[in-house]
This record gives sequence, C-alpha cells and structure tokens, in this order.
Amino acid sequence: MEREGRAVGAASGELVTIGEFARLSRLSAKALRRYDELGLLRPALVDPVNGYRYYDPAQAEEARLVAWLRRIGMPLSRIGRVVALDAGAAAVEIRAYWARVEAETAARRDLAMYLVDHLSAEGRAMARIPGSTGSTGNAGSAGGTGSAGRAGAGPLAIRCAALTDTGVVRTANQDAAFAGPRLLAVADGFGEGGAEASAAAIEALKPSAWGSGGGVPSAADLLNALEDTADSASRAVREAVASCAAPDGSGTTLTAMLWTGPRLGLVHIGDSRAYLLRGGELFRITHDHSLVQSMIDDGSLSREEAASHPQRALLLKALVGEARSAQVAVASRPDVRLQEVLAGDRYLLCSDGLSAVVDEADLRAAVVAADGPEEAVRRLVGLAREAGGPDNVACAVADVVVEEQEQE
Repeated sequence: MEREGRAVGAASGELVTIGEFARLSRLSAKALRRYDELGLLRPALVDPVNGYRYYDPAQAEEARLVAWLRRIGMPLSRIGRVVALDAGAAAVEIRAYWARVEAETAARRDLAMYLVDHLSAEGRAMARIPGSTGSTGNAGSAGGTGSAGRAGAGPLAIRCAALTDTGVVRTANQDAAFAGPRLLAVADGFGEGGAEASAAAIEALKPSAWGSGGGVPSAADLLNALEDTADSASRAVREAVASCAAPDGSGTTLTAMLWTGPRLGLVHIGDSRAYLLRGGELFRITHDHSLVQSMIDDGSLSREEAASHPQRALLLKALVGEARSAQVAVASRPDVRLQEVLAGDRYLLCSDGLSAVVDEADLRAAVVAADGPEEAVRRLVGLAREAGGPDNVACAVADVVVEEQEQE
C-alpha cells in the first residue's frame, strides 16, 4: 500500500498530499492530522478507500493561522471560531482575546506585587517584636476595626452616598448603585435583562459585606473573600437573566469596594470605574475591560480617538448570563485586589454614563469641591445631565474618616 504523502493522481486536480501541504505550510504532518481531528483545519478531500488526506494549497495560510493562534495560547474552541471569520472580524477577535490575556496578566502582576509588599512589611513588623524569630503567625495581629498602623490615630470608617439617574435620553434605568458602611458598588446593566443583572450583582455582594465581627481579616482572608464574592455575583447574574429570550446578551459591569477598616477590597469587571482622590489628585484605580482600552494600551488608538470610536462600548469582560466552560469562566472572572486606605481619602465609583461624557478634570473639580459624599453624587449626576445625559448614570462616593471624628 502506498504510504500517505505520495502525490495525488491527476484526477484530483490542484489538491496536494499531506506531505506536500506540510512543506507548503511549514507545519508537520502530525500537526495537520491533529488539526483535522480537532476540527480546526479539515482536508479538502479524504480518500474514502485509503483515508489519505489531500489539501488545497490555498489552505496553507489558514493552517499557519491556526499554528500562530495556538502559540499565543488561544483555546482550541476559540481558534475554531476565529478561523471561520473573515480577515477583519478575525483581527478584532484576536485583539479582544489578547487584550483579555494582558488584563489578566496585569491583574495577577498587581496581586503578586501587593503580596510581596504586604509580606515584606509583615516580616519587618515581626522583626521589631521583642523575641520574634521572624514567624508570620498570629502574634501582633489582633483585631479592632483597624487603624492601618497609624500611631495615635483612631480606627477608620467611611461616610458614603450613592445615586443613580436615568439620564436625559433613556427611558429606563439599568444602572444600580449602593453605598453602605461596608460596601460601595456600581453596576451598569445591558441587554434585555440589564436592570435585573445589575441589581442582582450588587445584591450578591451584600451578605459578604457584612459586619460578621471577629476583627479585621488578614490580607489572605480578604483576597479569598473577594474571590468568593466575585463568584457569587457571577452566579447571581446568570440566575437573574436565565428567563430572558437571549440570556447571553444580557449582563452587567460591576465595580465594588468592600470595607474592612485598614484596607478596601476591590472587585471589578467591565468599564465602570473606581477613582481615588488623595492629596488633591484624582487617580483612576481600575482598568477598563473594553476593546478601545486595549487599543489605547497597545498604542493603536489615542484617548481622544477612543472617545468617538464606533466600538467604544464593546466590552471584553462582563458578568453575563451565558453558561461557560470552566476555562472560559476562569478567564472571564472579575479582577480582585486590595487597596490600602488613608484618612482623608475620597473614593468615586461610577458607570460609563458619567466617565464617558464628563472629562476627568471636571470629575476632579466636582469631587474636590463637594463638602461630603451626598453633595458629590448630586454634583456628578448633574454634570452628566449637563453633558447631554445620553446614558444611565450611577455613582457612589465614600470618604475615609477617623471614627472618633465621625462621632463628634
């Protein structure tokens, strides 16, 4: 019997054997057989008698694309979707995939750096304890409501307020916001079940938020709690939109801060934002999970161009109603991180109904000028409406104060 790889007969016209196609595509015959088995690249013809595979030389570019996508770590199921698209749509899909990879890598990097700093500080603190051998056990970690290590300072607390508004153009409000002594959150719903999704995401955070007692959690405990909270919010959204005609088209962004005293835990997915006003400067402390943000990050789009980009509303990550494989679900999880706080900090969380229409300079001016959180949220919603109010608006503001000052 002829071995696979010998030239196909004249009746097959332009098709070539797997061996010849392997040379054309610069891939191995073994890889091509694997792509066939996985449904990523089917031969143009399979001989029904001997099972030999024959390819059209025009398939060489597609074969190389499959190989390149596997090199960047794209899941096989997603590769199958990409190679079925035209060139322009495939480019958008690859950009979206890589932006997600970079966002997840950045989130892991930030968490790693936080843990390095936290454990280094903990080790220095233990070294100062008389008789300490450098152990990182429970010594010196007893509770209270948390003074963040400030000598002579009282425990910290937050004063906060939240406000949502339908805006000038929309007839229904799919945004949600919440402000309480342990939780600050905004969510921007979309799709048929958007209002239900945003409300469910925030409601799922409330049991975690709290007042469970037992003192201040360690950084490790808080990170674990944040992961559990993010999972709860994802489940709540799926359940909330399950009855929609197209559950996979409904969902919500979510940006939330969970208060523990010396630090805040941040949960973030989508393009709602969190800002910190400290020392008179306004810092954005979240990263948008959007296509235009990924293009800004790689230098292919300026911030000015992003404001008018036709795909500026396209999200790379959000809480959605669709059921996902375990691998995709893990890749689509919200970012979680810890934020150390100082007395005098002011935090702003908002949906893109505010941040997309009001310049950061104007945001800063409004946040700085407000006497308290209640005035701040009213000013901010007013700015969005003055800018045309094309979308729903949600915002929440919190001031970090020394608890004794709040009780005077």
